[in-house]
Amino acid sequence: MTTASTASTASTASTASTASTASTASTASTATRTTGTTASTNALGRRGEDIAVAHLQARGLVVLSRNWRCRDGELDVVCTDGSRLVVCEVKTRSGPGFGSPAEAVTATKAARIRRVTRAWLAAHRVRWCEVRFDVIAVLRSPAGHFSLEHYEAAF
Repeated sequence: MTTASTASTASTASTASTASTASTASTASTATRTTGTTASTNALGRRGEDIAVAHLQARGLVVLSRNWRCRDGELDVVCTDGSRLVVCEVKTRSGPGFGSPAEAVTATKAARIRRVTRAWLAAHRVRWCEVRFDVIAVLRSPAGHFSLEHYEAAF
């Protein structure tokens, strides 16, 4: 079932050292730019998860964990609707250039989410319960508006 909704440094005297320093400075500059991009991407991902959590709570689900990690990976959102555990993978994009955000959840990613869910269940001493795996795709428009598509039982 699919439901969709919209939400809104140093220099030296030698030439060889100077070349090495220039190369190092260039690498440092690249690292700074990469870090800036990563920070921006992380902020977008956090915003998408916040929107997804608000959407889930508005639908009556209770959030149990956010960004739960173990050695095998991370679960974005773990919640319950009172009768089952709902594990949500949230994918956020700033545009459709790399396809729909939901398309990023491949069979390999789904298998990893299942494995990490087993670890979550063990860590929380949950012996057995029904589990549903959802994907929430959040897309930011060029104008800065967010749209959300919620794919229930996606895998």
